[in-house]
Amino acid sequence: MKFHYYLLVNQAAGGGNGKKVSDQICSLMKQQNYSFTTYLTQYPDHELELVAELAEHTLRPFDSESTKEYFPLLVVIGGDGTLHQVINQLKMMGKERPIAYIPAGSGNDFARGIGLPREAEQAFQRIIHTTQPRSVNILTYEEAIQERSGISVNNIGIGLDAAIVHRTNHSVTKENLNKYNLGSFSYIASVIHVLFKQKGFPILIEANGQTYHYDKAFLCTTTNHPYFGGGVGIAPMADINKTTLDLVVVERLPMYKIAWLIFLLLRKKHHLSKYYHHLSGTKVRLVSPTPQFSQADGEELGKGPYDLAISLTTQLFWC
Repeated sequence: MKFHYYLLVNQAAGGGNGKKVSDQICSLMKQQNYSFTTYLTQYPDHELELVAELAEHTLRPFDSESTKEYFPLLVVIGGDGTLHQVINQLKMMGKERPIAYIPAGSGNDFARGIGLPREAEQAFQRIIHTTQPRSVNILTYEEAIQERSGISVNNIGIGLDAAIVHRTNHSVTKENLNKYNLGSFSYIASVIHVLFKQKGFPILIEANGQTYHYDKAFLCTTTNHPYFGGGVGIAPMADINKTTLDLVVVERLPMYKIAWLIFLLLRKKHHLSKYYHHLSGTKVRLVSPTPQFSQADGEELGKGPYDLAISLTTQLFWC
């Protein structure tokens, strides 16, 4: 089967790494005479418009028997946030289309979780040598209070991680630091600030027909692979090939014990802490009565009380 590759590129991903990666991939495609078209995002959420146009008029479901013409394959080059936006747009439109992905973000947790090469040329080689798409588990959620729904390729979090995302995104220094590729310093500053400021909050959890209640949750993250925050193995028992979700709750702990928990985390022994709790199930429900920040794949979902139902769905990936 022959392909025409439609490259959807977020050049700003990873502090400009998206442009470097796309330049490298375009150079490789030209050298090897692959047929391709490039679409560059020009402003926030532009990828939604681009993928909507492509899905409506160009992309089509995969048919392994179709050999008479070029198959239009969408290749996303960007970070987890770009991938999040693209898949949410496709799902909202009800379009089942395979996606290839070349990671170019700062965290690239999805690539880690799925076992995709994070080096651009290796990811490119994986794509061109793949002959059919792979069905991959991703998260789907419905929120009853604010009446919203969506998709997440990595995780959905309430509490600490979401507060860090909000603080970083709204930091007055982030934009200036990004100009010098120092955006990570803004993130570190946000982590330190939120660690001291984030309070414990009550949360009710339903999983596997049982109900759990925590009075002082600090972080509550639902995931289908081990990583969040740029390679932090928060849920080492999670596996994207399983048909169950993994939910991690970390209770608010004294400040002097945070360093010890971080030490355990680095040694992959954080599950031994009494403040760390792990649950799993095919579907989970999270009820947070007090307003908290929440996030999906590092994209802000806002602040408020939540009644979240999270389960699994699938997406076709060319990998």
